[in-house]
Amino acid sequence: MERKNAWNSYSQEDLQQMEAVNEEYKKCLDAGKTERECVGEAVRRAEEAGYCELFEVLKSGVKIVPGMKVYTTYMEKTVIFFYIGEEPLEKGMNILGAHIDSPRIDLKQMPLYEEQEFAYFDTHYYGGIKKYQWVTIPLALHGVVVRKDGTKVNIVIGEKEDDPVFVISDLLIHLSKNQLNKKAGEAIAGEKLDLLIANRPLKGEGKERVKAGVLKLLKATYDIEEADFLSAELEIVPAGKAKDCGIDRSMILAYGQDDRACAFTSLFAMLEVERVKRTACCVLVDKEEVGSVGATGMSSKFFENAIAELIAGMVGEEHYSDLKVRRAMANSKMLSSDVSAAYDPMHADVFEKKNSAYFSNGVVFNKYTGSRGKSGSNDANAEFVAELRKIMEDNEVAFQTAELGKVDEGGGGTIAYILANHAMNVIDSGVAVLSMHAPWEVTSKADIYEAVKGYRAFLKDA
Repeated sequence: MERKNAWNSYSQEDLQQMEAVNEEYKKCLDAGKTERECVGEAVRRAEEAGYCELFEVLKSGVKIVPGMKVYTTYMEKTVIFFYIGEEPLEKGMNILGAHIDSPRIDLKQMPLYEEQEFAYFDTHYYGGIKKYQWVTIPLALHGVVVRKDGTKVNIVIGEKEDDPVFVISDLLIHLSKNQLNKKAGEAIAGEKLDLLIANRPLKGEGKERVKAGVLKLLKATYDIEEADFLSAELEIVPAGKAKDCGIDRSMILAYGQDDRACAFTSLFAMLEVERVKRTACCVLVDKEEVGSVGATGMSSKFFENAIAELIAGMVGEEHYSDLKVRRAMANSKMLSSDVSAAYDPMHADVFEKKNSAYFSNGVVFNKYTGSRGKSGSNDANAEFVAELRKIMEDNEVAFQTAELGKVDEGGGGTIAYILANHAMNVIDSGVAVLSMHAPWEVTSKADIYEAVKGYRAFLKDA
């Protein structure tokens, strides 16, 4: 099948629209470097577009009817949007599902310590990272501290122009003989990823005066104490904003584009689509990078619970039936919106050219992911793929199909198989990414634009 570079088909109007989409996308990346921040930004934009909180609507006694736009959040780290369609919910939904967690480094619950007049935060990395990529780069601290009285303190340090940044130190080249002889995965140990945060001692007597100075600053600035770290979620991420990449400004360099390249494009499509026959749904979920576990991961029951509440709000609790939920799920169609590995000429040996995702060739469909013998895969059926081909072509959306590298090189999974357990049609669909899981990842502006178009077409026509 002939591959087509989307840039070659764009009119001047297309280029203007594409740049507008990508400017909004970069703003979202800057505003959402953690799951909580992503949920906050998504809700803010949705409310501006007319969405109301589902449980507030239900409490008011207002019946859920076609044309209504509602959302619900879970633990501030997962959010679901519904645009109620003309058809009964039992006939199914068109669902966009993406994850908003990204590989990073977390603080341990007792993080603060001093060693030889350096103060550090002890850390535990999250998701699949190459540890050596995280040393000596500017880092920022994002997250929330919850005091024992329940009050919350939001913390962001390292993003403003005049903010300090943090760093993980590396061994100098002059003393690195043994380190350089190690395998790349062993050169930097997980316990060596501690964050350097201070060196100035607090004046006075006693031990650990640098640590004491940090605690004094934290108390004065945020009114938090050392014990408050026990109930905190603090994440270390690359400091800095999303940037245009390339002399031609054709790409975007940013942290967290796996999977926020799909999450925010799904959100854009959801907020733009109009007058849907089938209920449109967008779910932005946590914990995919660690197996979709926990209360805010896709394996949780939060999604089915939301569907149950929605149906009860439509038909009344006296007419509610679990069978209606099962039918709604089974009759749904879903794009599991997750990124795909972009073909990289610098590392061509791990890709199979005919079945790779290429920059600027449009939204990517992965009929199956998994590892080696399709282990852990959702393998979409041919009928669903054919339907999607027609939708994309009818709406003039650039698209391509791909696998995640050569068969024996590795692989990966998404949330697709979890939703497929409900017997719905599901396929992986997303944006090609270079340097996936690195602190800074690269995407094509054309692919971001085509993803929005493709997701919008799916919500409207599937």
